[in-house]
Amino acid sequence: MALEGFETFSFTHEGATRTVYRRGRGPGVVVIHEIPGITPQVEEFARRVSDAGFTVYLPHLFGVPGKPISTGYILGQVARACISREFAVLAKHQASPITDWLRALCRHAHAECGGRGVGALGMCLTGNFAIALMVDDSVMAPVLSQPSLPFPVSRAHRAALHISDDALAVAKRRAGEGCPILGLRFTADPACPPERFATLRREFGAQFEAIEIDSGPGNPHGIKRGAHSVLTTDLVDTDGHPTRAALTRVLEFFRERLVPGAGS
Repeated sequence: MALEGFETFSFTHEGATRTVYRRGRGPGVVVIHEIPGITPQVEEFARRVSDAGFTVYLPHLFGVPGKPISTGYILGQVARACISREFAVLAKHQASPITDWLRALCRHAHAECGGRGVGALGMCLTGNFAIALMVDDSVMAPVLSQPSLPFPVSRAHRAALHISDDALAVAKRRAGEGCPILGLRFTADPACPPERFATLRREFGAQFEAIEIDSGPGNPHGIKRGAHSVLTTDLVDTDGHPTRAALTRVLEFFRERLVPGAGS
């Protein structure tokens, strides 16, 4: 199923070929979709990024592009991810193998678009991928939206970052050299527990910028306790709403990091 207004191309790395949707002009931003796939909400987010002056690369990793979200669709794709060799959903200190392919796509986007580098945004199941992608120097604007791996099945899993110790050391070095990280979550989201952001603060210090949106009981914006997807399904596109502010900050972050002169 084609996404209207997007070009498509096949990208191959180490024998693995996937379809990538591309739209816009300007610095490259790789948007890595959430479970269950490239839903209409994910597509709309990608359009917002491209309309803000960026070339969006939206790889198709699982699901059916354009298919509306539903509970059955989500559960089916979670089950597929759990048995896939490309996703290591319980690994605490190892990134999913698919991040190798995604790093190659980031290099490709940088080669096509030029400039300082590319943005890389993961969400939900792919949220922590942006840290693993920082191993490649092409990635200059990593964003973690509700990073949900590893699945928080234990105390250790709740605090883990889904990245190897060696890759984490490289990411910390790059952060210290001026490649900060932006993270987003709802405070009551069980899939992205507070311990995970505490680890990010401990490991990256001032180079980790956290946006944590109150979704607890009695919160001032009436955000439901089950809210999870900050930039897509649970986005409220209204002035003054914290999810709109989070979206605005993500776009500002990309400009600061990728557009010459914008962050000076």
